[in-house]
Amino acid sequence: MQLHASRLIRSPWLGGSAAALAVVLWALVPLLVTGAGELPPLRLATLALLAGALGTLPMARGGKRRDARLPKGHGVMVHAGVPLLMAGAVGACFASFSLAPPAEAALITYTWPVLFLLASRWRVLGRLPLATLGGALLAFSGAALLVAPEVLAGGFSGAWGGYGLALVAALCWALYSLACQVPGWRLGERMPHLLLVASVMTGVASLVLEGVSELPSPPALLATAALGLGPYGIAMLAWDRAMRDPQARRVGNLAHAVPVLATLFLVLAGVTSPDWRLPVAAVLVLAGSMTASR
Repeated sequence: MQLHASRLIRSPWLGGSAAALAVVLWALVPLLVTGAGELPPLRLATLALLAGALGTLPMARGGKRRDARLPKGHGVMVHAGVPLLMAGAVGACFASFSLAPPAEAALITYTWPVLFLLASRWRVLGRLPLATLGGALLAFSGAALLVAPEVLAGGFSGAWGGYGLALVAALCWALYSLACQVPGWRLGERMPHLLLVASVMTGVASLVLEGVSELPSPPALLATAALGLGPYGIAMLAWDRAMRDPQARRVGNLAHAVPVLATLFLVLAGVTSPDWRLPVAAVLVLAGSMTASR
């Protein structure tokens, strides 16, 4: 059994399959958030993270036994810093959907693979290759295409606030992906604890900023449970596994498909009207991400 498990862990298909599963589940986030639209964004983030903690509990193992193996001084970073990144990523993402069109906010949020590439290349090489910089500029030009009408109109609007929060979510996701690669942290085995702490953080912020609201309807609760178990449960474990793959840099390229899939799901569901800017921006983000990763 041990030999079989060892072969499974070394399988070149396992990391790619895990990343593909995470990508599809993350692409469903804007659609699921729309289905739970009656909930305030931070309240929705709290419930989704709590559902993710409960959903990953049977799949995570050995967390307490391995806590002692954390490098000295890294405990606070793992048990407080990583949940803060999770809370910031999910809370800012959901809030951006309430202030800006979901398809546009999602496309900006899912520029995080480019930010991840920039940070990881700088960490490894101490510099940024021209291909990485050029690809990043190409990807961000796609996001800029979406906010161009706001720029031309002038002034600071609610949509601008949504775009800013989407960028905050992208930064948090990029830093979280870097944390997944730190040797010895083994975030997948601590996922229920991390998600639970993140849920408490967003819950406190929700009480302070949003107050107390009525109980959500059954459809909203169903969408919330799907968010927690899928994108913020199974997908988190799958992505953690993909980032620990020997070919993590190549496997991580699958994340570049998230904005395209997210936009496609919203259009097919009738939530977003077809707009020439959306496919053009999605292609620019995808092309830029692939160029940056070469």
